[in-house]
Amino acid sequence: MCRILEVSKSGYYAWKGREKSPGQVENEELLIDIRRLFMEHKQNYGSPRIWNALRLEGVPCSLNRVERLMRGAGMAAVHKHKFRVTTDSKHNLPVAKNILNRNFETDGPNKVWLSDITYVWTMEGWLYLAFVLDLYCRGVIGLAMAARMTDDLTVGALNQALLRRCPPGEVLFHSDQGSQYASNRQQEILRENGIIPSMSRKGNCWDNAPGESFIGTLKVEKIHRCRFKTREQAKREIFEYVEMYYNRKRLHSSLGYMSPFEYEKRIIQ
Repeated sequence: MCRILEVSKSGYYAWKGREKSPGQVENEELLIDIRRLFMEHKQNYGSPRIWNALRLEGVPCSLNRVERLMRGAGMAAVHKHKFRVTTDSKHNLPVAKNILNRNFETDGPNKVWLSDITYVWTMEGWLYLAFVLDLYCRGVIGLAMAARMTDDLTVGALNQALLRRCPPGEVLFHSDQGSQYASNRQQEILRENGIIPSMSRKGNCWDNAPGESFIGTLKVEKIHRCRFKTREQAKREIFEYVEMYYNRKRLHSSLGYMSPFEYEKRIIQ
């Protein structure tokens, strides 16, 4: 080996017997923590989130150092796919104005709720999922899943959000122009609860960018990594991901690297 690498035997044995520097020891110890967090978060975290997670644990290190160690160890977060438009807005139901108009800043919870629908493939067929997101903390406050994409789905997610939050004031409810959101039953529930409807422009996913972002995160971090045998299995695992991980543990860069519910709790206190 020394002959092939063109180094002396004495130099090789001197290197082999040399003690590790303090910096090398620190890097090895830090890499253990990085690997633990990387696996704990299902390989979803890149270096910025890993660094912030370490910082929250009181581990002193720089972002550049974390980036270097992760790159050297071959650790890279999975990437999101581009948005896809899936809404069927070909109906004759009334459509609400786009009141939100891409204003994704709000000063408190229960001021703006966002909702959308996505789909999950199982070996039993498609499973459709509707959610309601509180724009303030980006947390999921309503979740419904079913084998058919009817207004039962959107009404179920909305009713769950209402029961969970009991909003004391006026709420703006933003969605796309899909027939489920424009249905008479959906709109009647909004009116009964004093909620103002707002709808994205036709075929424009960027009008509901935070909702689309959640769908991308859900698919990359959970759905695309699983092979669901049944709809019930998909429901259980998605519910666990959303309630136990996304809402309570996953760090969001837009929230100062706090989880949605942690962010809301700290601000309210």
